[in-house]
Amino acid sequence: MKQFIEAGEFVTTHGVMGELKLYPWCDGPEFVTALPRLFFTPEGGRETKVEAVRAHKGMCLVKLKGVDSIDAARPYIRKVAYFSRADVKLPEGRYFVQDIVGCTVKDADTGVEYGVITAVEHPAAIDVYTVENSGGETFLFPAVPEFLDTLSPEQGVVTVRPIPGMFTNDGGNDDAD
Repeated sequence: MKQFIEAGEFVTTHGVMGELKLYPWCDGPEFVTALPRLFFTPEGGRETKVEAVRAHKGMCLVKLKGVDSIDAARPYIRKVAYFSRADVKLPEGRYFVQDIVGCTVKDADTGVEYGVITAVEHPAAIDVYTVENSGGETFLFPAVPEFLDTLSPEQGVVTVRPIPGMFTNDGGNDDAD
């Protein structure tokens, strides 16, 4: 699991005092408001202290230490900001999306492998996993308690209890490739 996770992208400046508008890629602006620092490389380089963050119209207004003017803020536009996993405590049973992507999907009862999670979307009240099998076919899996058995990103496995046809394109049986 990666140590540094994408918080979002700075999309523009806000005002003339060095604030930046961050488009959050995580649970939302409220999540970002608790971060004490941000990084500017996927490996955690260029640590910068966060002086202030506030939610504003679905975005975050971020004041970084040492960025005190619009001219000082402009170089951050289009930069991705990362946070350290160590700065966040998730509730039991909750995981970062990037920890789920790459997990192998297996049948909880038979052990059959259906594929690998390649994306996680959140189009409504539930997460939807894109699962790609060994033949390159993709399937959408609704991550609801009726179908999702266990999430074990630490082991790289997600176990499921699918209905017939969920992992086939022809509506037939669920035999994996």
